[in-house]
Amino acid sequence: MGFLDNSGDIILDAVLTDTGRMRLAKGDGSFTISKFGLADDEIDYTLYNKLHPSGSSYYDLEILQTPVLEAFTDNAGSMHYNLVTYNSLDHLFLPVMILNESEESTARDASTNTFMVCADNNTIDNDGVPSLFTGVGVNNKGRERPGFLFGSRPDKGGTIALDQGLNTTAISPMANLPSELVEDTYTIQMDSRLATLATTAGASIAPDYTDDDDISYYTVTEQLGFVSNNDNKETSSTEPIAGPRGTRLKFRLAASMDLQTSSYLFLQLGGTTTLPNREDPAGTSTCYYIDSNIKIVGMNTGCSITVPVRFIKLA
Repeated sequence: MGFLDNSGDIILDAVLTDTGRMRLAKGDGSFTISKFGLADDEIDYTLYNKLHPSGSSYYDLEILQTPVLEAFTDNAGSMHYNLVTYNSLDHLFLPVMILNESEESTARDASTNTFMVCADNNTIDNDGVPSLFTGVGVNNKGRERPGFLFGSRPDKGGTIALDQGLNTTAISPMANLPSELVEDTYTIQMDSRLATLATTAGASIAPDYTDDDDISYYTVTEQLGFVSNNDNKETSSTEPIAGPRGTRLKFRLAASMDLQTSSYLFLQLGGTTTLPNREDPAGTSTCYYIDSNIKIVGMNTGCSITVPVRFIKLA
């Protein structure tokens, strides 16, 4: 991967991603390019210089001459900051997504600032055996720990929740969010070796596809039980979005069978750490861990967020 000189002529450098090449290689005539995306990953907009001594024609010259990345085939890393188009030119603010951690059940673990995903039942609570207290998913009173998702029992444990809208105090939350700024469809990307997506009721769903880098892509909507309207228009400390609100996305994670039944990936990709367990008052257990990220992108508005997760298993 390298940069292309952009100081003169306009450059168009295009390649198919690995997934596109795989579909083209089928040779059955089904491959068509129906959509494409644009991004501005390389651009630093602080280079716009309204004080350029040569006048307005030169204000954005340094931006226009910024070297651009040559096209490469890794679809997971090719574009991170996608461009979007809005019909209205009157928007003063654009929508964002923010984690909603107003409840214990949707908060991250305070010590690591990540969502902790217990890979098996023993890590949660020794598979429910009350005479053993080395599990780390519950405290010494048997309550679920904030920030802990139960990957082997995704119908229980914590939940990841995100709110979408305009995070500004310049517009009252009582105002309605313009329809083209309301997000109703999200894509969720995660490492298929570690987890699959699950509803808040614990039902796992199949990905749209999994690419050659083992990244699974899911498209979720209200109809699938992941997205709901955020109708709360009050100013409240429990609302992370300060201005007009759009939708709320909630989901859980189911640990992969590899993580549930083996420590191999933990030994290859992760490390070890010490976590509090059920022993009263201050017992600890050694756990394997793997750090990863869940990327969520709004299909309509283009807003995105990356959520840190840590998969853990009793060592």
